[in-house]
Amino acid sequence: MTQRDMAGYLGVTPMTLRNWRKEKPNLYKTVMKGFEFDKAVEEARQHYEKLKAISEQTK
Repeated sequence: MTQRDMAGYLGVTPMTLRNWRKEKPNLYKTVMKGFEFDKAVEEARQHYEKLKAISEQTK
């Protein structure tokens, strides 16, 4: 996800994200960790689905 995509998702401008990064680093860090968490959860779901499909093929 690009900075522009993240800003759109949050309902702010990309400039706001850049300002947070400089002026409110803890807020920026927390927001970025949230996006990383969502990405990790989605990747885990995809891996689970793939493993489930492999398991069903071997039955």
